[in-house]
Amino acid sequence: MQTQTTVAQGICLSLKLHRMVGSRAWEAIRAEFTFTPDAPLLVSITFFIDEDGPKVTWQVGRDLLDQGLRSMSGIGDVQVWPSYLGEQESAWLQLSSYDVTALFEMPAPPLAEWLDRTYQIVPAGTEMRRLDPDAFLEGLFGSPGTAPD
Repeated sequence: MQTQTTVAQGICLSLKLHRMVGSRAWEAIRAEFTFTPDAPLLVSITFFIDEDGPKVTWQVGRDLLDQGLRSMSGIGDVQVWPSYLGEQESAWLQLSSYDVTALFEMPAPPLAEWLDRTYQIVPAGTEMRRLDPDAFLEGLFGSPGTAPD
């Protein structure tokens, strides 16, 4: 399942991912990728654990995602790499936080097409011209005097 939508804040892609929950167990999970031109360095990925249940959002570098569709990308908390097993084109997304790691298999073709669309909106290398540094930092760390979520 995949859908692309354009909203006032940016463009979204909804994909069905597979999350590894055991050595041989997988769980289907919906994820929504959102790109906003006002924060062109980042892609928000919201994972819907259950349709009516909790959701978790991660901010991931757009270039990291794009590079990870072709080669190993990222170090530390976020890593993406392509899968060459079988005929289905996919990529792996690994997210780590403290002592917890989650591994997701993502369908590469719709994600690559969506990322290409984001680069048509904000071409690579022009991201900093669109950024308001104060607003960007406020978005990362919260406004002065407030605690981050």
